[in-house]
Amino acid sequence: MENNYQNKEQDIKTAGVCGLYCLGCTAYIATKEDHERLKYIANSFGLSIDDMKCEGCRSNVLSAAYCRTCMMKKCAKERGVDFCVQCEKYPCEEIINFQKQAPHRLELFDSLACLKEKGLEKWYEKMREDYSCKACGEINSAYDLKCRKCGTVHGNNFVERNKETIEKALSGR
Repeated sequence: MENNYQNKEQDIKTAGVCGLYCLGCTAYIATKEDHERLKYIANSFGLSIDDMKCEGCRSNVLSAAYCRTCMMKKCAKERGVDFCVQCEKYPCEEIINFQKQAPHRLELFDSLACLKEKGLEKWYEKMREDYSCKACGEINSAYDLKCRKCGTVHGNNFVERNKETIEKALSGR
């Protein structure tokens, strides 16, 4: 994997061990920019606002909803790898089950393949492209059906590709 470029240290902090893009996470966005969203999400999970805050997979501020107890992060550390895709046991049952649990994980294996084949810098560029609004460039989550900043339908490319599944999840169906 390509590892030597200027923003590596900053970028790896918001690159999930599992291949998720932390900057496109609704909890991350809420923590950094939207206190009302953070309150709503915390209430949805039955957590306090402080327990919902998350600043990325490799930060010290992790959401109690999942990130604090992430088995993949623990496993990667024990195996000495930065990402699950670097492990000789990839894909394991843990990541297969994780991927199936929520719409924002639909493209997880494609994300990890990109990391393996193209390296962190190119993966980060692709994620930024996938989660940015085409109209204004705002990064939106997988659950933002409209851009948070300009209101453009399909808040990002990920939403456009997976709209039906995301809408089903949001409606509780």
